[in-house]
Amino acid sequence: MKSTITAGCMFIVLFNFALTKAQETGHRSTIIPAPVTVEKHAGEFVFNEQTVITADATGQPLLGFFKAYLSGLSKFSGGQPAKRMLPQTVKNKPTSIRFTSKGAEDLPDEGYKLSITPQAIVVTGKKAGLFYGMQSLIQLFPAETTGEFRLPCQRISDYPRFAYRGLMLDVSRHFFTVAQVKDLLDVMAHYKLNRFHWHLTDDQGWRIEIKSLPKLTQVGAFRVPRIGDFGSMDPPKPGEKATDGGFYTQEEIREVIRYAAERNIRVMPEIDVPGHSMAAIAAYPELSCTQDTSIKVNPGSSFAKWFPDGKYEMYIDNTLNPANEATYVFLDKVFSEVASLFPYEYIHIGGDECFKGFWEKDAGIQAFMKKMNIGSTHELQGYFISRLNKIISSKNKKLIGWDEILEGGLNDQVAIMNRFGEKGAIAQVKKKLNIVLAPGNNGLYFDYAQSRSDMESINHGGFSPVWKAYEYNPEYEALTAEDKKHILGVSGCVWTEHIPSVSKLQYMIFPRMFALAETAWSQERNKDYKSFAENTLPKHLEKLDKTGYNYRVPTPFAYTDTTLVGKKFYFDLKVPMAGAKIYYTLSNRLPGDADHEYRGPISLDIPEGTKRVLKIVVVSPSGRRSVVTNITLDNSI
Repeated sequence: MKSTITAGCMFIVLFNFALTKAQETGHRSTIIPAPVTVEKHAGEFVFNEQTVITADATGQPLLGFFKAYLSGLSKFSGGQPAKRMLPQTVKNKPTSIRFTSKGAEDLPDEGYKLSITPQAIVVTGKKAGLFYGMQSLIQLFPAETTGEFRLPCQRISDYPRFAYRGLMLDVSRHFFTVAQVKDLLDVMAHYKLNRFHWHLTDDQGWRIEIKSLPKLTQVGAFRVPRIGDFGSMDPPKPGEKATDGGFYTQEEIREVIRYAAERNIRVMPEIDVPGHSMAAIAAYPELSCTQDTSIKVNPGSSFAKWFPDGKYEMYIDNTLNPANEATYVFLDKVFSEVASLFPYEYIHIGGDECFKGFWEKDAGIQAFMKKMNIGSTHELQGYFISRLNKIISSKNKKLIGWDEILEGGLNDQVAIMNRFGEKGAIAQVKKKLNIVLAPGNNGLYFDYAQSRSDMESINHGGFSPVWKAYEYNPEYEALTAEDKKHILGVSGCVWTEHIPSVSKLQYMIFPRMFALAETAWSQERNKDYKSFAENTLPKHLEKLDKTGYNYRVPTPFAYTDTTLVGKKFYFDLKVPMAGAKIYYTLSNRLPGDADHEYRGPISLDIPEGTKRVLKIVVVSPSGRRSVVTNITLDNSI
């Protein structure tokens, strides 16, 4: 997006965006997400080789996590091990760190208290709350935890705004290994996200072992290999072997669930039906109304046409047949095994983008609709969802799906994952349906572009800068207090058509996941984007940089393409993290580290009747680069 600002003299400060508001609670902590209250006190706590670390029975499981962090085994240790852990003997009176449930009786389950005095650090909470208190303490530690360091004294009281704080990962478009999924769970836990939405099936791959239906993974988990952009790759050729893909065995699923549970994360599976089912149909063609045996798992080739009004047409049948009883036998087998694997109360069934054109042309389906007095194919989808809801309920689980499951007049008390935003959300909660908010247009689709710059890596389009996710308030003004009780929480979504690697995954989620964490956990009154961007984010980006994570280096301004109208311009920029450097040119040429280095405020006079293009790039300590910011300085008007 390009913006134009007119003034005689421009004073520009990095991160000084219009989307900020005054902080109401005083000093902001560097903890993400922002705690409910932070009280600063005089003095410091000194951590050194004599510091004693203890825990009561409730806190004992945390010692392993905390010691792994201090010894450099954790991703968040800054890559540097501490010199020692617990001493054998203590000559002087040591400082201490204690994890305890004593005094947590009145705290919510995920709430905690963190007290830092010169003598002791005490983390108080119940199981999940104690874990989150530990994560907050770890975030207060310096990026390098070697030798002695000091923490300012303070008292923190904290608890979450929403119960559901989620992140969805699509592993169908691109498969991620168990180890890679675990790494993501570690990051989620560090920032107090507690729901992992695992999108396991789609047109491009079926990723979960179903023992009673072995072809789902034998056939559906693999596609022909392709290199290129999703939507433009060649379709499978006759006789070509499907070698690209993978799936999770049930034992691997259990291991991920166990690993997540240790980090207070619940795992919600998604089996996407009745649309987005091409991988299942490739394995069992009889599930579709066309029963086309030539259908293969889609490798990223085009199979649909999308129109400007949002409507679409599928060239290949990717939809289950809702009029065939065999479809429901199939679904019962799938969801029986899914329900037995996943302890979480909800199962996500997708339900989005179900193309009904093949249903409309099929004589058998039309006869079924007439017999059942079903007036439209939208109502037929509602019939399908209702049947599936009964199957899922019989497994003692609850159904959740995308907004479209309500099409056709579904009256079941299901839960909704809202991807379309305010209008639909208000209507859904007015029906007393529980909802999770994940609207892409509010910055929560992390496969969308992070700026308007053409230098952004390939993405799904859209516009989801970090500030958009941060500024999103899920509790819409039109909702009453009673309505808001139906908002379970919020979720970010990572669709992976254009995310083939862990490096790209990290680039797309950082730093937007930090904004998601604040939106999901922090009280709205405590959110302040300017302070977040200038004071909090730099510390966390520094840690990412030191630990080798990929991430998007922030640009100097909210918009990467801006026109400023005037004759004299003054720029006072701030680097996004310690050790980063800023380079610029004034010749409309891309800047690099051999160009002008920004070392302090600069004043630029533009001759009357001319324009100059200021281009700026930020380079992190490890060499990662931001996209280039283009500022047209216009004195020609």
